[in-house]
Amino acid sequence: MPTDGPALGAGPSRPDPAPLDRDGLTEFEAAVVDVLLATEPGDVLAYGEVAAEAGYPGAARAVGNLLRRIDGLPWWRVVTASGRLIPHHPAEQARRLAGEGVATADGRVVDG
Repeated sequence: MPTDGPALGAGPSRPDPAPLDRDGLTEFEAAVVDVLLATEPGDVLAYGEVAAEAGYPGAARAVGNLLRRIDGLPWWRVVTASGRLIPHHPAEQARRLAGEGVATADGRVVDG
């Protein structure tokens, strides 16, 4: 069913989001979506790395906000610069990363 904008409410609170709806994405959002959808299982990026690869260095916080709003993104592959998992859903993120061969311990990525 088409919508007038991006599907909202994704992020860790909805671990199995609906397919991504690209209609209505801004240039920044589309660039970030492209970076995230290009990640492979086992890839782990920091918020700042996603922003820089999308062409928006310094927009790490905006990447985090986007991950919480748009369905269909592999949110579990994004961590803080220090490797910390998302504080609200670390168990789910760790489970998904483990399924992709990335080890975590003490709320951080230790291999990836």
